[in-house]
Amino acid sequence: MNYDFLEKEINKGLNSIYLIYGEEQYLVETTLKKIKKKFGELVSGINYINIDESNLESLISNIESPAFGYDKKLIVIKNSGLFKKDGRRKTATPIQEIIGKYILENLNIINEGTVLVFVEKEIDKNSVYDIIEKVGIVCNIDYLKLPQLIQKLKKICVLYKVNCNETVLNYLVDTSGTSLENLINEIRKLIEYIGEGGTITEKEVDLLCTKKIESVIFELTDNIGNKQTDKALETLNNLIYQKEPVQKILITLYNHFKKLYLCKLAIEYNKDIVNVLNLNSNQVFLIKKYKRQAQLFKTNIGQILDELVNLDYKSKTGQIDLEVGLYSIICRYC
Repeated sequence: MNYDFLEKEINKGLNSIYLIYGEEQYLVETTLKKIKKKFGELVSGINYINIDESNLESLISNIESPAFGYDKKLIVIKNSGLFKKDGRRKTATPIQEIIGKYILENLNIINEGTVLVFVEKEIDKNSVYDIIEKVGIVCNIDYLKLPQLIQKLKKICVLYKVNCNETVLNYLVDTSGTSLENLINEIRKLIEYIGEGGTITEKEVDLLCTKKIESVIFELTDNIGNKQTDKALETLNNLIYQKEPVQKILITLYNHFKKLYLCKLAIEYNKDIVNVLNLNSNQVFLIKKYKRQAQLFKTNIGQILDELVNLDYKSKTGQIDLEVGLYSIICRYC
């Protein structure tokens, strides 16, 4: 089941057993909040129980104990270890066997008095997973892809009666990164500034939104590749002025050029760029940018990587100031 369908199902009414997991932890937590809201009044220790790996053995007793004045009990089992395989064992662990068997054999008890919500970041599809998939609702919430991110930001703008076109929303993602939580915080900041009936433009994004260092490094690399020395130096100056650690700038710049180098190799040997660059599902749209930038550097990406490694060594051995070295490399390749 995908996130959108799960959201609709929760709005209709609660099931007795959920397993919610995935890379987009912001939406995982948002889904848990929606379940809690749908459930109604929660009294900790009475009709609301939190369980994790440290008290997992109490799950069955909590299922069987009454909710004392409430029809049902909400039990949230978070980061429990139930959905992990032990590489040393071919079979389930004792606790996995006990809980899996209990759920399978006592569905009537669970359905009558409990809503179980298992929340994980990563899972293995083991025997407990198979049981939950058979008797409950399982939802893997992956990172949202760019069109989904844009659609979600659009909905927020419509909700607050603020205008913002797709071009600006794409620019916001380019500027602030692909973290959904961060993007929602940024769009709310823009909405509050512009006010009902207003229109968000790239000007407001530049004025109010925090630029991720990765976004600035893309800009810096464009400047270097297009031989725009003044702009490249100004971009580096701004990063340093904003108190970005010089060592972090060096590492991020090195990692970026490494991706450009790998991108060129992937194209040359007809390999899948997403796999070669190890991009998340919400970063696939960056491929075009990597390919475009790689074309700006015909033969010297390897040389730049060597220079950055050499600068790192020389700065750590006191032979050169790191900041001066970065300015020097930028001037050399602009």
